[in-house]
Amino acid sequence: MRTAMINRKSLLVLLLISTLWISFTVFRSPIKKWTALKWPDSLPHWNSFRKAVDSEASPCSVVSAAETDLKIRKILKKMDQLIPPRPFTHIYTTSSAKQSTASILNPQITYCRGDQLDVLLQMKDHLGRRKEYGGDFLRARMSSPDLEAGASGKVTDFNNGTYLVSFTLFWEGEVSLSVLLMHPSEGASALWRARNQGYDRVVFTGQFVSGSSRVDTDCGLFLNSSAELCRYLNAEDQEAFYCVKPSHVSCAALTHMYSKNKQVSYLSHQERTLFERSNMAVEIMKHSNVIRVTKCNTKTEAVKEKCKPGLISTVPSGHVWKYTWNPVSCILTPVSMKDCLSGKLIYLLGDSTVRQWIEYFKTRMQTLRLVDLHESGKLQHQLAVDLDRNINIQWQKHAFPLIGSLVYSVKEIEYIARAIDRTGGDKNTVIVISLGQHFRPFPLDVFIRRALNVRKAVERLLLRSPDTMVIIKLENTRELNSDVERFSDFHGYIQYLVIKDIFQDLNVGIIDAWDITIAYGSNAVHPPQYVIENQVNIFLNYIC
Repeated sequence: MRTAMINRKSLLVLLLISTLWISFTVFRSPIKKWTALKWPDSLPHWNSFRKAVDSEASPCSVVSAAETDLKIRKILKKMDQLIPPRPFTHIYTTSSAKQSTASILNPQITYCRGDQLDVLLQMKDHLGRRKEYGGDFLRARMSSPDLEAGASGKVTDFNNGTYLVSFTLFWEGEVSLSVLLMHPSEGASALWRARNQGYDRVVFTGQFVSGSSRVDTDCGLFLNSSAELCRYLNAEDQEAFYCVKPSHVSCAALTHMYSKNKQVSYLSHQERTLFERSNMAVEIMKHSNVIRVTKCNTKTEAVKEKCKPGLISTVPSGHVWKYTWNPVSCILTPVSMKDCLSGKLIYLLGDSTVRQWIEYFKTRMQTLRLVDLHESGKLQHQLAVDLDRNINIQWQKHAFPLIGSLVYSVKEIEYIARAIDRTGGDKNTVIVISLGQHFRPFPLDVFIRRALNVRKAVERLLLRSPDTMVIIKLENTRELNSDVERFSDFHGYIQYLVIKDIFQDLNVGIIDAWDITIAYGSNAVHPPQYVIENQVNIFLNYIC
């Protein structure tokens, strides 16, 4: 009996000591321990990444990581609500452009310039039955080819199979109205589900150099491999890229990379039929789609201020006339490129759609000279200078993911947030950021995290150097026949909504390349030079 009592007392003492030790440990680092217990498991690559950075994360960075993850969840939830699941059993039950109807509300013989024209869409399936839910991916555009004019239309989804398409009649003359069914709601839902299922639609190959030999291994944002991995960490912003570690070769020996599309799909055979070219971008407005617009002299146009950062974005944001972009909310004035850029340090950070800018600058200013940065492969960083005018323009590619079948160097690759953090900034420094195209084949949380991290870096920059100008060039449309599951404009449109949401309350300039390329009718990942010229004109008006 006595022995039992002693054992019981000993057990109680041990329990008391254990409780005190746990309390003491949690008290010393409550945030870190709580975060470790509650870390999200919804993002597939997150847990493996957390293990890699936990040892080097400070309590502040752990809190920041948790806040970022909450923001990602919030944005993903918002997008989920826009794209509810729409399973289907047969293509006949999906939205049909041929069966659907488009009716102009309050039709007239002629319309007045400046008025709004509304079109009511009633979506039907291939059997002629009315659709009872929304979610169709539509693209509305008005155009006058003879006048070299165009503008997008605003689409309002009533979530019951009907839509209101609103066109602002910006110019006089004959105007053609178009509403394309890019993807039925069932197709949009399938693309959304498939996108967020996996990371392996694009396979990256890393090239490691060991003496005079080269070793190639698989790389990616997430690798389902039991092999030893090289982790290339952006620990401050919780981003990572991985490569299978070559035997007897250091992870630091990674020098080049390229990618290719993998023959993998998360769409069913039935779903893939929705993305045959004949079922994409089909016209809904079949009859009476040409209207006549005249100047009625009934309205006085408001005087617009010069375009500058911070103006409220509208839909549409402007229109094209004689191949020239005209914003809705402000006016673009003629700007001398050489005078405007004199004394300026311009950073162009992002994908090849903003690299087009530095190429355009070189064609327009013969005094710009390229500086050899001694890099190799595709996607080399570019530096152009005019020493007499003290002009310095740099283009730098963003970090992984970076898709390209041609080999490119990763020796100098850098996350945009880090490039911004090392920028001092002043009134003569301008940063242009462009993200999107390379993120389309991957789950959306990858893009959201990158955009949030860029925003945080911009906030830090504007705190230490509020005179620095920051401009966000939004994503543009691309070819309709691109590999749809990986590169559909539906993915681009979701990212367009995300980036506008993330940067909406920040004092930055926005160049709405999405709306601009729809207005021009440019379905090219690299828009033609006249489109680039008008993007650059907005840029010049922002900074001068």
